Amino acid sequence: MSKEAHIDRDLDLSNANRGVWLVKVPKYVASRWEKAPSDMEVGKLKITKQQGQKPQVSLTLSAPILSLNEPGEESIPKDHRLDVSTVTAQTLGVFSHVIPEKSDSIVPETEKLHMEGKIVQKLECRPYADNCYMKLKLESIRKASLPARKVKQLDRVVQSFKPVSDHKNNIEYMERKKMEGKKARDDKDAVLEMLFHAFEKHQYYNIKDLVKITKQPITYLKEILKEVCNYNLKNPHKNMWELKPEYRHYKQTEEDAKKADTDDDDDDDD
Repeated sequence: MSKEAHIDRDLDLSNANRGVWLVKVPKYVASRWEKAPSDMEVGKLKITKQQGQKPQVSLTLSAPILSLNEPGEESIPKDHRLDVSTVTAQTLGVFSHVIPEKSDSIVPETEKLHMEGKIVQKLECRPYADNCYMKLKLESIRKASLPARKVKQLDRVVQSFKPVSDHKNNIEYMERKKMEGKKARDDKDAVLEMLFHAFEKHQYYNIKDLVKITKQPITYLKEILKEVCNYNLKNPHKNMWELKPEYRHYKQTEEDAKKADTDDDDDDDD
C-alpha cells in the first residue's frame, strides 16, 4: 500500500502574535454548538473589570442555542462563569487548515495553513449551581446508572445460538471422574499380582497406564507402588515407575532358556 507523498505548504504567520484564549466548555455546551449552523449566534461573553481585582468573565448562551434541545432532553443552564488561568512554561498555538472547494477554474486553489494566534490564557467554563443545572446533573446520573444490557423476553423460539447449561465435553469429563472415584479397592495381593504380571512385559510404566491396567484408585495404587517400585526422577525414564531390584523376577525368553541349558550341559561334560 503506497503512502501519499508529503507536500510542503506555506504557513501564513500574519496572526502569529495575536493572543487567543483556550476555553474548556461542558459537554452539553459543546454538543449544542456542534448542532448550531455557522451563522447562528451561540452566546455572549462579558468581561467585568474591577480595580484591584481579577477581571470576572461570564458566558451567556443565546436563546437559539437553548432552543436546540431534542424532545425529552433536559434544558441546559444559560449563564456560566469562566475561571481564568495563565499559561506558564508552555507555548501553545491555534492553527487552521483551509481546504478549497472543487472548482472549474484554470488555476485551482491550493490548501492553506494559517496560524491564528498564540494562546495566552486558559479558561474553564462552569455553570452556576441553580435548579436548571441540578436537574441536568440528576438526569445524567440517572442515565449513567442504567445497565448497558437489558433482559428481553422472547415471544418466539430462537433456533440458533441457544445457551446450554453445560457442554457435552464437560459432562463426559465429570462422569468419567465420578466413575474413577467409585472404583472399588481390590485386595492388595491381587493388585500386586497384576503389577508383577505387567512388569514382566515392560520394565517401565507411567501412572496412567498402571491405573488402566489395575483399575484401582490412583491414591491406593501409589501406596502399593511405593512398596515395590522406584519412581524415576531423571531421564531417560523420568516420571516412570519400575520394580525394585529385589522384586525383579522377569520370565526368561526361549533363547535365554536354551542358552542356560547349553551352559549346564557343558558343565556336566567337564
